[in-house]
Amino acid sequence: MNKVILSGIDFSDCSINALEHALIIAAKAEADLTMVWVNRPVSGKEIYQINQENIVSEVIKRFDALIEKYQPSLPAGKLNYVIRKGRVYREIVDVANELDAFLIVVGTHGASGFEEFWIGSNANRIIAATHRPVISIRGGVFIHKDLQKIVMPIDSTVESRQKVPMTTLLAKYFNAEIHVLAMFTSPFESVRSMIREYVAQTERYLLENGIKHYVEHVETDNITNATIDYAIKIDANLISIMDEQESAAANLWLGPYAQQMINHSPIPVLCIHARDFIAGANT
Repeated sequence: MNKVILSGIDFSDCSINALEHALIIAAKAEADLTMVWVNRPVSGKEIYQINQENIVSEVIKRFDALIEKYQPSLPAGKLNYVIRKGRVYREIVDVANELDAFLIVVGTHGASGFEEFWIGSNANRIIAATHRPVISIRGGVFIHKDLQKIVMPIDSTVESRQKVPMTTLLAKYFNAEIHVLAMFTSPFESVRSMIREYVAQTERYLLENGIKHYVEHVETDNITNATIDYAIKIDANLISIMDEQESAAANLWLGPYAQQMINHSPIPVLCIHARDFIAGANT
């Protein structure tokens, strides 16, 4: 059975940008890529101004154009599409389950101000509803799509290390380097010692898998800002995080760490569910 990557599409520039990132990964992984469009009319979206009787035929026409344009960049895989009706995040998660996709790639328009507390973006909802790894890319983020530098923060939570196998797998596809950030938010030596041990375990795993890597120790009271700042400084192409991370007091007012990162990072974010264990990363 072929590997499958899934990409959510609403035909906006944001979703096409995400699709192009997904294509690059699919080509390296020799995977199929399935685009998913969900029929759920939303005011203000150009595609939805079309008469409902004709909207599906218009969507098919647009998908055919995307396949004609992008299939040549996927020589070892097939680019196809699925049309569904319902809630966007739920349908994308359902299709990912049906196809047993190993990765979901979506664009997000992010959020600002009070919206972060009351309106979850489809990207956030997908991450909350799936156990599969999700790469989210904010609208307006147009960076080099080949993965060359991946930033991976490690904190004191047990779950923090669970992102290492999938991050390593992506690094292998691209021969990318991983920058491990040891995130120190506590003055207590027992906690700091635990982080150092987790980082040492991560280093051993990366060495065993032949991944070029660097380790940076960071003192911070906001792991979101510190991670983004470092990623910008080194011109990274991806930030790898968990959907459950430690919560320093400074972060509590801003919402969960993962949601902050997805809404604000100018760099694509790979979010791994705390229960994910990716098989085959050693192969």
